[in-house]
Amino acid sequence: MQIQDQRHLLIRQRVRIMVNQYEVHAATPDGAEGALLAFAQQKRLAMKEQVTLYTDDTKQQAVLGFKARQVIDLGATYDVVDASGQPVGLFRKDFKRSLLSSTWYLEQPGLGIMTGQERNMAVALLRRFIVSWLPYHFDFIIDGRPAFSVVKKWGLRDRYTIDIQDDRIDRRLIIAIAVALDALQGR
Repeated sequence: MQIQDQRHLLIRQRVRIMVNQYEVHAATPDGAEGALLAFAQQKRLAMKEQVTLYTDDTKQQAVLGFKARQVIDLGATYDVVDASGQPVGLFRKDFKRSLLSSTWYLEQPGLGIMTGQERNMAVALLRRFIVSWLPYHFDFIIDGRPAFSVVKKWGLRDRYTIDIQDDRIDRRLIIAIAVALDALQGR
């Protein structure tokens, strides 16, 4: 099953003490889980954020990864590379705009800049000041049109559905930002 062919993805976080782990699955339009596409792992409390995605949880074959350019920077830029180290794109958080509603920029070579923002301002404010575990909904747009969305679902474990509207976007870049929304959002 090819990652680039997917229009719907499901990401589930595994609960672990010293690392964040995520399973990336193909999904149906109604959110039902399909085949495992990738497995991600991030060490917590790292000085320079880095996440590697593998074909599965044996971690034998890397698929892609993302890494911060700087050490602990609230507006850091993260480079996304494929298994051979070739650039796939980058993303960064707009720290100033994110004070009220989280805002991210995503760039893919030859495609331009996508902007992702929380859909509901009231939920964004509640998440910041009262209950950080609330689900959220990010909409990413490019050229004024929907590109994809990432929705955090209710549940004991973090679970995200991704719906992709623009076929030009590299799915590896979408997976990287979706994992980053969980792994980096609270920082």
